[in-house]
Amino acid sequence: MELNDGHLQTLTEFLRKTLDPDPAVRRPAEKFLESVEGNQNYSLLLLTLLEKSQDTVIRVCAAVTFKNYIKRNWRIVEDEPNKVSDPDRTAIKANIVNLMLSSPEQIQKQLSDAISIIGREDFPQKWPDLLTEMVTRFRSGDFHIINGVLRTAHSLFKRYRHEFKSNELWSEIKLVLDTFALPLTELFKATIELCQTHATDVNALKVLFSSLTLISKLFYSLNFQDLPEFFEDNMETWMTNFHGLLTLDNKHLQTNLVSNAIQFLASVCERPHYKHLFEDQNTLTSICEKVIVPNMEFRSADEEAFEDNSEEYIRRDLEGSDIDTRRRAACDLVRGLCKFFEGPVTAIFSGYVNSMLGEYAKNPGENWKHKDAAIYLVTSLASKAQTQKHGITQANELVNLNEFFVNHILSDLKSPNVNEFPVLKADAIKYVMIFRSQLPKEQLLQAVPLLISHLQAQSTVEHTYAAHALERLFTMRGPNNTTLWPPFTEQLLNNLFKALALPGSAENEYIMKVNPTLLFSLLQESIVPYIPTLIGQLTHKLLLVRDSCSLCLSVRITCKANPTTVSSFEEALFPVFTEILQNDVQEFLPYVFQVMSLLLEIHSNSIPSSYMALFPHLLQPVLWERTGNIPPLVRLLQAYLEKGGASIAGSAADKIPGLLGVFQKLIASKANDHQGFYLLNSIIEHMPTESILQYRKQIFILLFQRLQSSKTTKFIKSFLVFINLYCVKYGAIALQEIFDSIQPKMFGMVLEKIIIPEVQKVSGPVEKKICAVGITKVLTECPALMDTEYTKLWTPLLQALIGLFELPEDDSIPDDEHFIDIEDTPGYQTAFSQLAFAGKKEHDPIGDSVGNPKILLAQSLYKLSTACPGRVPSMLSTSLNADALQFLQGYLQAATVQLV
Repeated sequence: MELNDGHLQTLTEFLRKTLDPDPAVRRPAEKFLESVEGNQNYSLLLLTLLEKSQDTVIRVCAAVTFKNYIKRNWRIVEDEPNKVSDPDRTAIKANIVNLMLSSPEQIQKQLSDAISIIGREDFPQKWPDLLTEMVTRFRSGDFHIINGVLRTAHSLFKRYRHEFKSNELWSEIKLVLDTFALPLTELFKATIELCQTHATDVNALKVLFSSLTLISKLFYSLNFQDLPEFFEDNMETWMTNFHGLLTLDNKHLQTNLVSNAIQFLASVCERPHYKHLFEDQNTLTSICEKVIVPNMEFRSADEEAFEDNSEEYIRRDLEGSDIDTRRRAACDLVRGLCKFFEGPVTAIFSGYVNSMLGEYAKNPGENWKHKDAAIYLVTSLASKAQTQKHGITQANELVNLNEFFVNHILSDLKSPNVNEFPVLKADAIKYVMIFRSQLPKEQLLQAVPLLISHLQAQSTVEHTYAAHALERLFTMRGPNNTTLWPPFTEQLLNNLFKALALPGSAENEYIMKVNPTLLFSLLQESIVPYIPTLIGQLTHKLLLVRDSCSLCLSVRITCKANPTTVSSFEEALFPVFTEILQNDVQEFLPYVFQVMSLLLEIHSNSIPSSYMALFPHLLQPVLWERTGNIPPLVRLLQAYLEKGGASIAGSAADKIPGLLGVFQKLIASKANDHQGFYLLNSIIEHMPTESILQYRKQIFILLFQRLQSSKTTKFIKSFLVFINLYCVKYGAIALQEIFDSIQPKMFGMVLEKIIIPEVQKVSGPVEKKICAVGITKVLTECPALMDTEYTKLWTPLLQALIGLFELPEDDSIPDDEHFIDIEDTPGYQTAFSQLAFAGKKEHDPIGDSVGNPKILLAQSLYKLSTACPGRVPSMLSTSLNADALQFLQGYLQAATVQLV
């Protein structure tokens, strides 16, 4: 294909057709482009169009097409034809950086991604001048260009966070640092100065702050492998500039920039080789006085959040999800400094705490924020180690917690007027909760009745913090497994029921979760005699969220003590469920499905007839159209499959297609595809093999169609878990055969394009275990991987598995993925609210058959090596990364086996 106007016009026409919504027009155009993309100059025609076309839509379309072309074809695969001609490769690398930096942002991003893809394959050996070309653009002064360079560099270097240490990797990082470290540092300094120059220009600051954020990400990636000698010369400069930025009047700076800058100081001060940067008393004093204290204060934005949406403020505060705030960052910096400078830092802040408390005493009404900051400072200073169960378990001995409680906390706990200082009331309650393991019992016994009295308070702040603190206190165990609650049982029960009756309590998600905890989990089996009386009340008011929560916990506790009582609950509840289902009371259906799941899960391995009669109705499409129904319905179907997969398979021919129809609908949605995989995994695990045999190939075809049309990180993670569960259930040979039955050599493509590069993204201990066992089976029980063209993938697959065991999880997500992740928004949601205590235990489909997947790998490799002596050690010694090989030797030693 020559670079001429005729070919440019033809390409323009076909690109335009690929945007047509009519498949009859779009698909032939896509097929045509696929048929010509192997021709020389095809990629250069695309670059010409995205640069010179007068039609913006065509320019963007050409950019996206070019990026996808690079993604599919740039990598050179051994024994396969080179899909991009050498002259095209040279021309692309010679022009793409300049083209990217001179393009509008929408096109710049696509070309930046393409550069990253090329860089992963060619940098540094085949693209040695890439860094130099990028660095020279730092001097342009144009932040559109500078940010383009920074974004591209970030996408290139972020992989350093997730790779094994090796001489090759360190050599590459050293090359990058030799070229990049000094210009990046100078750019950082210049950007800080520009922030000062343009301190009143909001638009300019937005651009500059985005640059500082990218620079910080680059600094993190380049330091992740802990090569301090490369940045040590410049660390003082970085420190000075961050310090300078934070000591400005930074009230107009973006909160996330300030908190990130403070977090940077916190991470540096904890590293032994940077300790000397903080040893000077003036430096410590300046950081404490000008960085920590101003950002520890309760700011106007905090006050507005507290007043406008107190429940959200409380949730972020109590659950620790306020990690992006200035105050939380300042607290982390205090703890970081105390690691090496506990004495001096405590002495500095003691003066500030006394001064703040003195100011408060002079005029509490005007100066209550001073006491709030003082309490936060004391809490940060004293906290050295903590657990969720016990609170602070190791405290700074230089801080007298008991004295502070008596002199400054107890008075706020006793104060009847919460409306005067609601923040201080919350601070006092939190102090007791946080230091519950450090305060003596007599002080806790003083605090408990005061906290119980706060449960019936009208103030949301007061009764929410009190309930949470009591839940933490009452789960503590003393000598002889004793607890604090027996002397206060009657008072506790009375006030809990009063709290449940407060106006708005049904909408207060936090109260609804905590109060049933206190009522049932504290009393456990001792409350069983009262259940019959309570059941009537709870069932009568089932339509209230709070009673559903309490009901779920009462079911759990009662049925744990006596499993036969599940029938009593069903007799009482099914009429209510029937009424809700018949009347299609949409807002309460999710709660009904959750309680039904809980009841069904308590049964032994059978499904009562009352549930089986309901099963066909659960597959009706109208139920699955409502977003709020999907999570609880999927869980209910999983319960059916777990308790009676064989019964479902044998009862009616239409049930399996109905289940698969639900699966097909769910995986088509970016928001709900993970729910589809939950259902599919249960089908694979619990349905008889022969019952789904005829559907297996179609299931995989549907998954590949979704992969081609809309691949997201979430889908890839779920897909990896599924195919490895399939391998565990049916065997590695079955997995290889079903892939290759869809398309020849597809098994190798899945290994190379999906499993090997993406398995590091899998999260969750059970999910990782499934993938580890599945990959182990592929490595050791699949003959095709040892004796065909797939053999070249054996060592990379093993290295990917060792990486899954030993390397940090790759939690990076492409910038263009804006989807709701699994459990992305915890807590109350209008569409679906997870009932407290209706939660499902995490299920491990592999169970105890595999205790330690590393040992399984070692034993399986040993078995493979005995079947083909000499081959396994040979493959390991010639191509496995040295660090990975060292880890593997540890597995073999732990399993007491030796490869032959």
